[in-house]
Amino acid sequence: MHTGSGHRWVAAFNSILPLYIAIHMACFVISCLAMLFTIRDFSGEAKPIYVLWQSWQRWDTGHYIAIAQHGYDVPTQTAFFPLYSIIIRGFMLLIHNALIAGLVVSSLADLVVLVVFYRLVADDFDNERAMRAILYLSLFPTAFFLLAVYNEALFLCMTLLSFYSIRRGHWWLAGLFGLLATLTRSAGLLLVLPFCYEYLYQRQFKVSKIRFDALAVGLIPLGMMLYGVYCYYRFHDFLAFSHAQAHWNRYFGWPWVGLTQSFKAITTSTGLLSFQALRNLTDLIPDLLVLVLIALIFVGPWRFPRKLWAYGIYATGLYLFFMLFPMGGTGLFPLQSTSRFMLEIFPAFAVLAELREYSTLGLSYVLIAGACFFFLLMQFLTGHWVL
Repeated sequence: MHTGSGHRWVAAFNSILPLYIAIHMACFVISCLAMLFTIRDFSGEAKPIYVLWQSWQRWDTGHYIAIAQHGYDVPTQTAFFPLYSIIIRGFMLLIHNALIAGLVVSSLADLVVLVVFYRLVADDFDNERAMRAILYLSLFPTAFFLLAVYNEALFLCMTLLSFYSIRRGHWWLAGLFGLLATLTRSAGLLLVLPFCYEYLYQRQFKVSKIRFDALAVGLIPLGMMLYGVYCYYRFHDFLAFSHAQAHWNRYFGWPWVGLTQSFKAITTSTGLLSFQALRNLTDLIPDLLVLVLIALIFVGPWRFPRKLWAYGIYATGLYLFFMLFPMGGTGLFPLQSTSRFMLEIFPAFAVLAELREYSTLGLSYVLIAGACFFFLLMQFLTGHWVL
């Protein structure tokens, strides 16, 4: 049995490897071409080679690197959960450049993401759908964050490992990976939902069949509790990571507040081709797409059977969690960063994979999402406001 399982993991790795390499090669080319936006036309200037990786040091990257190098200096940094920076710190023992170490960590985590996601979809559906799922995930407009020095890839890696273990009934492994996910992002706490549903479903919802291994669910919130203990020790505030959100202009609101305010920001802008309108559209459209895909898990011809409702339960909980905390400040960009968060709702891509790769809709997604991916990456590399 273990040999057969090992063969399936090798087959999954071999299946995803060409796409994994191709995405990295494409991002390398874009990193090179991005230099043309910083060099004047017909200039003889040449950038040093290290600019290729330094151009990836943008926005939140600085916080993860600073924590890896110096730990938490101020309470506002606790908004960035610790596991990603801890692993970067470990890699710095071999790679003495924190930025390169972060890029390596993200790249390796992304590799695991693609392999595990492929196995998950292949086992629950089929191999062709699995291949389309990882393609559509990899070309999502904000998917380049899986390669940047952000914790998206690590969080998705731990989440998928936990979810895969949940689907296989490996409860203690599911709890352990859930703990690691919660040490990476607070959203890891939502893994409690598919754990509880799947555990009860596999036992026909009979209380008499609940065993000691049900306690493994407690490992998931334990990650947040451990981080809270550290925050109390360091800053005398157990919920410092939650209170820090106010510094980053996040506030609690109804799930529809960010969506309606984004619509308002677009309609009150100076025009559809203004910065305000276009930036809101790059957040709003991915959010609405994922919302529709989540709905299709439960209704319509693509709906999942009840045995796979753990996908929909997790996706729904995660989407609502993200939408409960719109961006304040000026109020002009209420969904800031949420298009990046949509990457983490992996069940949506299992639904999207129902689109045949060479159908009109499938080709449209690949071309439009891929174009947006490389445009936003170009903006990110040249220091534009892409968070």
